[in-house]
Amino acid sequence: MKKLLYVMLLVLAAHTAFAQDGKLGWQVELKKLALDLTSTEVKNAQDYQGFSDARLTSDSQMLMRGSWDSIADYHAEHFLWNNELVMEYGRTKIRPVDDDTITNENADKILLTTGYTQRLWKVDEDFLGGFEAGPFANIGYETEFTKPNDSPRKRILRGMAGAKLFEGKYIKSLYAALVGERDFTYEPYASKLAWETGFKLELPVREGVMFKWDAMYRDYLDTTEKHPTDLDWEFETNARLDVQLYKNLYVAPFISYYTAQGKYVGPRGENVYVGISFSFNHIFHEAK
Repeated sequence: MKKLLYVMLLVLAAHTAFAQDGKLGWQVELKKLALDLTSTEVKNAQDYQGFSDARLTSDSQMLMRGSWDSIADYHAEHFLWNNELVMEYGRTKIRPVDDDTITNENADKILLTTGYTQRLWKVDEDFLGGFEAGPFANIGYETEFTKPNDSPRKRILRGMAGAKLFEGKYIKSLYAALVGERDFTYEPYASKLAWETGFKLELPVREGVMFKWDAMYRDYLDTTEKHPTDLDWEFETNARLDVQLYKNLYVAPFISYYTAQGKYVGPRGENVYVGISFSFNHIFHEAK
């Protein structure tokens, strides 16, 4: 085992150099403006009522969801400055037989982040498609468009620091980090400590077809205040197959899965989206 690890390190070192080249300048891009047509199956939602996360509390239903993902990144010789805005919103009217019409919010998220990554090493493309590596730190604010009926509006200030691989042909991001949160959702406000890991991969299938897969796992370690809605851990993954229709227009079958375990709740909550997404992207300014 030690010999195998030593050989792997030698192979990686042989393909690694200090990052001195690559993209330079601003990359301003609308990565995704999408309309999703989905079917969702939610389990144990009755145990998570009052949690400020619509993915755990919604009903099983058919729905439509809109999403926006945009970036403004600055690429310098020795660092990368990331800025990203992600927004999602979904709302469905359910009309049960012999019952009143129900209006249900099934997705609601606004996430604004900014971060710094040091470009320390660069691996060439013949090893796992190439990538860069270095330490990073970012800060973000997460909230919602509307206040849930039975809980306050989510308001979380989150910072993290760790190490990651990034800017590869296949590996767009692979990271591990310590996370600090200041949760302003419930009073008294809480400061939380967690660790997090995640990845974003892109694999070309053929011309005009791209498989995209991302995942995130966050484990909460400590909090200054205890609330009934505290989470022990949460996990999210999304997989989609982007098929180019015309220029920047895409259609994508996809599946999204989210699950979380409340600290003081027995069964874990689950949310599954399966559907078709119609999306548009555009590069306003490309780093050279």
